[in-house]
Amino acid sequence: MKRSKGIDLTATTWRKSSYSNHEGGECIEVRDDLPGLVPVRDSKDPHGPALVFPAAGWTSFIATVKNGEITGR
Repeated sequence: MKRSKGIDLTATTWRKSSYSNHEGGECIEVRDDLPGLVPVRDSKDPHGPALVFPAAGWTSFIATVKNGEITGR
């Protein structure tokens, strides 16, 4: 993981997590169009910082969550 400093995310199309509810609580947004990188941000703070993960690491994390190894609570 690295900070998004140096990566221009201003003209970015973000995708909200499929687990987000319509009330906007506890949501993340990701960007899918940067080769090899996955920026992630808090949807409640769209002008705040974003974390940028290597795509392989993000894919591994998502697979771990889907397998129930991490529940988030």
